Parts: sequence; C-alpha cells; structure tokens
Amino acid sequence: MTLDPAYLEYAARGRGMDHGLYRYSSLFDRPPVDWPEGKTVAIACVVSLEWFPMVPEDKPFRAPGHMQTAYPDYRHYTAREYGTRVGFYRLLDAFDKAGVRASIATNGAIAERYPRIIEDIVAAGHEIVAHSTDMNGTIATGLPEEDEKALIARSLASLESASGTRPKGWLSIARSQSWNTPRLLAEAGLAYMCDWPNDELPYRMETGAGSIVNLPLNHELSDRQILNVQQQSADSYVEQIKDAYRWLAGEAQHHGGRMLPLHLTPYIVALPYRIAAFESLLAWLADQDGSWFATCGDVVDQWSAQNP
Repeated sequence: MTLDPAYLEYAARGRGMDHGLYRYSSLFDRPPVDWPEGKTVAIACVVSLEWFPMVPEDKPFRAPGHMQTAYPDYRHYTAREYGTRVGFYRLLDAFDKAGVRASIATNGAIAERYPRIIEDIVAAGHEIVAHSTDMNGTIATGLPEEDEKALIARSLASLESASGTRPKGWLSIARSQSWNTPRLLAEAGLAYMCDWPNDELPYRMETGAGSIVNLPLNHELSDRQILNVQQQSADSYVEQIKDAYRWLAGEAQHHGGRMLPLHLTPYIVALPYRIAAFESLLAWLADQDGSWFATCGDVVDQWSAQNP
C-alpha cells in the first residue's frame, strides 16, 4: 500500500510549529530582559477562578475538573464551589500578607453570579484576566468562528461591567485554542494571552488582526498538576517551586531576567491542610533579593517596553 501523495502536502509546514505567528528562537540567544529595580525573577501568581455548570458540555471537549458522575453531581459541584466560598478568600489573605498583586483569571459567570468577589478583587488591587464565560465555554478547532468571537466578547463584557475595567489579558480553559484564537483575541483588543506554555519569557505573535503577546503559563508547576493529578504533598509542591526559583535566579545572572508563573486553583491549594505551606512559600519568595511579584499585565508591559 502506497501513501497518498496529498498526505505530504501541508500548506503551513515550516520550521518550528508549522505556523507563521512567530519565528523560532532559543531563550538563550535573545537580548537580556531587565525587570524593575534590578530584580532578576518575575513571579506572576495566576488564580483560575471558575464557575462549573452542573451539567457539562462535551463539545468541543469537557473542561478539566468538570462534573464526573451522574447528574446532578453535587459532590464535585460543591467541591468546586468551595473555591469561591472559602478557598479564594484564603488566597486573598495570603497575597495580602506577602504583599502580592496577583492576576485572577475569571470566568464571566463569576462576575454575573458573584459580583461581590469581583469587588473584592478590585479593592485588593489585583488584575482580572478574562477566562471565558464559564467552564462550558471551551474552545477548540470545530467551534464556528462567529461562536468563538461571541464567547470572547461575552466574557469581556461581563467582566468589564462588574469591575469597571476591560481586561487586557486572556486565559482559555485548559489553554485550548482553535486555529482562529490568537487573531480573534487580538481583534478583540486584548494585549496578551497565557495559553501557550512553550517558553519562560513573553513573546510576540503576529496575527491577521495585529500583534498579541503570549505570556507562557507553566503547566507542570501548576497546583492542579502537582497536588491533584500527581497527588504529591503541599511540602513537595513548595520545594519544587523553590527549586525552580533557584534555577531561574542562577540563569538570570548570565542571561537576564527570568519569569516564574504560579498557576493556582482555590479549591486545591487553599484547602486547610495546604494553605499554610503555600503561605510559607510566598514568604520565602518575598524574602529573595531578586524576586519581583508582578501581575501578568505588569510583566507584559515591562517586556513589551524592551521588545517593541
């Protein structure tokens, strides 16, 4: 049996990731980045603040963490709701103690259902990042472009109405995109997204609707991956983050500023047997001479000023 010659014909084939959004470059070949006040490692805390509908939609796919058993699935639903009722406020307290301004990736449904939470985020000085409409608002190839465009618009409108400020950043559910997403985000006026975890510094994409910066949000160091998927202890999570910081700080001595994003989930890391370890981690990071706690927007602004 021979291979159909058309199988080898792929219009987007090229070096790197087979697309024209950006050129390949090694992290170690780029001009060094300088963070404010001579800091060497930017630490961006990103909280996924999510609302899960009782009945999940499986098209284009079921979001991670969604309901699992026969519906109504009150066990999983209320475990997720713990994040908005308890866990998120523990994280707000932890950030306040450490003097941290965080980026809160928020479903539009949070703004519509729990406006008090949005008020508390704004009052504490944190940044709001758009995180779709709710946890049924997934994106993947096959979602009609007009539907995806409308989903982005609804998320931004809900968050802007509740907070008074239009978000400039976007995080897709499960970091999933269609072929159209970068262009549609740029078209909606967003300055950056956090969906592609293929680097340790921001980089710029060029789309048909203009440019958009990607701030890579590390997946392997997320609390979901370490604490929930791998079932490791909170102390192990803390040690892995410290190890990552030490390594990045070492690289920064020779290659310029580095970035360490912490992706956090209120109903995971803020449970009572984990939150003390997390608070100790924030305190340790704050004590490091080279650490700079910053929102995703702050990191993107600093990087963009040096990479126009």
